[in-house]
Amino acid sequence: MYAIVECGGKQYKAEPGALLKVEKMPGEAGDEILLDRVLLVADGDQIHVGRPLVEAKVVRARIVEQGRGGKILIFKYKRRKDSRKRQGHRQAYTAVKIEGIEDRAPMASQDPGEEPKAAGNGEA
Repeated sequence: MYAIVECGGKQYKAEPGALLKVEKMPGEAGDEILLDRVLLVADGDQIHVGRPLVEAKVVRARIVEQGRGGKILIFKYKRRKDSRKRQGHRQAYTAVKIEGIEDRAPMASQDPGEEPKAAGNGEA
């Protein structure tokens, strides 16, 4: 079973147990999040394609770490003008471990003191 989810403007293939590096999301290591923008769910021969979203499913994940990727160098120059600019960039990411693909359930079934954060709706 796998699902295609949208998070941070990108699409990811989420399988239970997989580790994904998605765009930076609010939260700390150990927090549970819900990726609610599910575009497709495949379970064996059954494939559910959303138009645009599969409203009945949600992907449950847990934040493993907040980090930054490797350095990317940006080098700009203009020939014969003695003009050059060197710049670096490290993209922030959130590593999440996919715990499962579940049916969307009402929040009343959970402990009222602990509510998972919904993510993947484009807000960061």
